Amino acid sequence: MISYKDVRLFDFLLRQLESYPDKGLFYAKENNEWQGMTVREAADSVDALSAGLLALGLGDSHLPLEEQMKVAVISKNRPEWLILDLACQQIGVALCPIYPTTNEKEIEFIFNDASVKYVFVSGQDIFEKIKGILPQMPLVKDIISFDKIEGSIYWKDLSKNVDASAITKVHEIRNKIDALQCATIIYTSGTTGTPKGVMLSHTNIASNVINSVESFPFKKNHEGRALSFLPLNHIFERMVSYIYLYCDNAIYYAEGLETIAENLREVKPNVFTTVPRLLEKMYDKIEGKGAELSGIKRKLFDWSLQLANKFDIEKPGSVLYRMQLSIANKLVFSKWREALGGEIDFVITGGAACQVRLIRIFTAAGIPIFEGYGPTENSPVISVNCKGEGRRRFGSVGPVIVNQEVKIEPDGEICVKGPSVMMGYYKRQDLTDEVLIDGWLHTGDIGVYDQGKFLKITDRKKELFKTSGGKYVAPQVIENKMKESPFIEQIMVVGADQKFVGALVIPSFIKLNEWADANNVAYKNSADLIKKPEVLNLFKALIEEKNKSFNQVEQVKRIELLPEEWSIISGEMTPKLSLKRKVIMEKYKDSIERIYV
Repeated sequence: MISYKDVRLFDFLLRQLESYPDKGLFYAKENNEWQGMTVREAADSVDALSAGLLALGLGDSHLPLEEQMKVAVISKNRPEWLILDLACQQIGVALCPIYPTTNEKEIEFIFNDASVKYVFVSGQDIFEKIKGILPQMPLVKDIISFDKIEGSIYWKDLSKNVDASAITKVHEIRNKIDALQCATIIYTSGTTGTPKGVMLSHTNIASNVINSVESFPFKKNHEGRALSFLPLNHIFERMVSYIYLYCDNAIYYAEGLETIAENLREVKPNVFTTVPRLLEKMYDKIEGKGAELSGIKRKLFDWSLQLANKFDIEKPGSVLYRMQLSIANKLVFSKWREALGGEIDFVITGGAACQVRLIRIFTAAGIPIFEGYGPTENSPVISVNCKGEGRRRFGSVGPVIVNQEVKIEPDGEICVKGPSVMMGYYKRQDLTDEVLIDGWLHTGDIGVYDQGKFLKITDRKKELFKTSGGKYVAPQVIENKMKESPFIEQIMVVGADQKFVGALVIPSFIKLNEWADANNVAYKNSADLIKKPEVLNLFKALIEEKNKSFNQVEQVKRIELLPEEWSIISGEMTPKLSLKRKVIMEKYKDSIERIYV
């Protein structure tokens, strides 16, 4: 295990270059075929792009933070994304990644705030989006595209005239890059709606990579394959990509979220990262397939699920139970694993709280799910459930990784100190001082220790609300419990300054339609179905059953059923598939009012 001190992020690629120069590293689909790039080819592309950026007047190893040059990237996951990232790092340029779904006003703010000089894009739609707001971003010199798009600079053209002397210059600058230099500025939404730029140095992220690898632990495996589909714009997938580089894994980039199932079968990955919402979707499809079965196959499917629901990682169960689970694994769960390529060692989930039920079921099915936790401001991992006996616990986000300190304030807020804690918010010392106090990062998350070892997140400090009776309510805990019902697809708990707790609920229409047909409930469409008295009674009973897990103040007293799923496109979900609570509150204020009539 190497020390993270003095390690720059591009050093991970250079170390792999020394050991496995001809090994496949990056893979992407072209003309319906997976095309690979070796470690040597990737390193050459990184150097050539660095030289091209220098020719544009970018890059310097000695500029002070406020003068450090910035380049933005707005693109789906692809090999070029990480090549650009590493190319910027080794010449001292700070990369500012932006989600493709970010609205024009926020993009304008970020570009002007960070003084972005060039922006890399992929796809005609993103190019047109940026081109349309260029007049409002006077510092942006040009748009560079990973695809050949008329009106933009093609990224490979930057490297056309690169010679040996240009590469030598790149290496000279690279050797002078300090690990404490800012490697990236990641803008996250602020409480006022104005994005905040989180500055992360090479040391911040590299320490998080190395400490996570040691804690988990990840094994070095030059034959390992990872599938990447979570947005690289988010620090979670990006940091894990550096783990793949550090551990010599090949990275395959999914064509898109809609092709994940197909790509999993083709790539047969050993590992991938995900978020709870995608796990929920995956499980919904499995349940949907199960609902189509009949006779003995349906009974076997239901029996296997019942076994999985009893699974406990800390208590292996009786000999009979283990035998039954082995049969279920062979006859039912093996098909689940085949759908994921058949070679999954483990899956890591983060970004939001995951239902314990899903982690339990998938793990019982031979698809181990390891939940972790951490904010962008900590690069990001604070804790993660780990491999090995006694190192993970369902319902927790695992033990704190090595070389980090965690304390829980009297009000329950989680604070962390260590090498992964950010440099600060870009040009916002006032906001930095609010969350960084005596070296401790105040995360804004509320948590407790389970068994004195496993960190457990109970809610976001800012999402806690008081009822009119002055009692605090933590919505995430209630929402996750309610979502254990197969009939509930999405839910948001409400009740700030109200007499009781209510909730907006979107049913799982696959399950609800099946139930309605079995119970002879006639309906025209989803909007009609959720108004049926039989459906309302069904959900009333479901909610009352789950309410038994909570005290009187926390119990959901009334709900409003909604006919359409929340999504990124319709604006209610963030790119990492968390709820945009303020947006939902405003968009469905009439529904919320009906709860409290």
